[in-house]
Amino acid sequence: MGSLQAEKIRQSFVTRVNEDRLMDCMRCGFCLPACPTYIHSGHDETQSPRGRIALMKAVRDGVVEWDGSIEEAFDLCLGCRACEPACPAGVQYGTLIEETRDAIVSAKDQSLKEKLIRKGAFDHLFADQRKMQAAVKLVTFYQKTGLQKVVRKIGFLELFPSFMKDMERALPEPPKRKRDSVLRSPAKTKVAFFTGCLMDTMFKETNRNTIELLERLGCEVVLPKGQQCCGALQGHSGEMERAKRNALVNIEAFDDVAFDFIVNNAGGCGAFLSEYDRLFEGESPELYAKAKRFVDKQIDISSLLVKLGIVAELEKLPSTEAVEIVTYQDSCHLRNVNGVTDEPRTILKAVQSSVFTEMPGANLCCGSAGIYNLLQPEMASKILESKMKEVKEIQASTIITTNPGCLLQMKVGVEREGLSSTARAMHLVDFIHEKIIQ
Repeated sequence: MGSLQAEKIRQSFVTRVNEDRLMDCMRCGFCLPACPTYIHSGHDETQSPRGRIALMKAVRDGVVEWDGSIEEAFDLCLGCRACEPACPAGVQYGTLIEETRDAIVSAKDQSLKEKLIRKGAFDHLFADQRKMQAAVKLVTFYQKTGLQKVVRKIGFLELFPSFMKDMERALPEPPKRKRDSVLRSPAKTKVAFFTGCLMDTMFKETNRNTIELLERLGCEVVLPKGQQCCGALQGHSGEMERAKRNALVNIEAFDDVAFDFIVNNAGGCGAFLSEYDRLFEGESPELYAKAKRFVDKQIDISSLLVKLGIVAELEKLPSTEAVEIVTYQDSCHLRNVNGVTDEPRTILKAVQSSVFTEMPGANLCCGSAGIYNLLQPEMASKILESKMKEVKEIQASTIITTNPGCLLQMKVGVEREGLSSTARAMHLVDFIHEKIIQ
């Protein structure tokens, strides 16, 4: 890479990567056993949090000149943030990797192809829910018209990389029904539901089930108009200004003091939503106050269900003789950013017709990480292979997740390992809905 480009990137690091945060890292190494890329790269320090932080500082200080190997080290980071709860010094690694990627995108000369892809994704698809809905309608058309069967039969998918074929097999079935009328308790709690982009299109039935469960447990559920993608994908991809644009739209859409909670059913979205105030630090006091008000009302679906008494409801249900072994794969951001670990497990343990078994390594990333499995298929496949060994070790018949990316990744794993006849992957909401309402 030319010296002018390298210097431009260094200056971007100086402007955008906070030096005080870099200095918080003591190089103690507590993060190493928590980092999936460090583990699966054969303990390569450049693939560890402390190694990446050292590279950030070296680039910022001009000690090393920017090149492709440094960029690869940052690209291979999952952004799972498992290093944060492991860190005794409280290093804000998630913020640092986002600042780093923002610095790179802001300064690096992008190809025309990359510019078009980023503009199409971040200025159109993930900035306008109507366009997201239109894209998913094409997928639904592909599934419902028989085109999918024809494509598979003629072997057309063989022209694509293996991970693309796996993803095609893992596509969720199109919604088969409209919302049912359910027995409702008198409304005691008013919640605003953040429907998300993927969750309200590809996983629309999960959203319907979410509303039905909340109404069953005594909630008035409001769907604020004008909401859109949370901005996590943009923020994690170095597009912080585009992420802030989406955040501002959502803050305005949900700015109603009447809501007791703002609930979401996607762990990755929930983590980003819970840090909206960080995006607007230093902005006008009025805007920051709105962002803080938004953040203070955030809650994930498992935590809210526990508050509303779902455990008691599940414990009333009869048990069955058939043994269904259920396990849980943590959403990285739900666990590592929002600190939610017990609630999903408490719910699953209360189900009388199944046996909950803890998955070894459930706290480690499954390899999805937003669109990481599309951008870094080799590393994502290594991580998924390890995850599926853990699933087979405990002979799980149902794998529960709380995030759409994790759900798709686990579905891919089930298909890839030939387990589709004995195992399934489900969102927590769909599993509980199946037990209580269906």
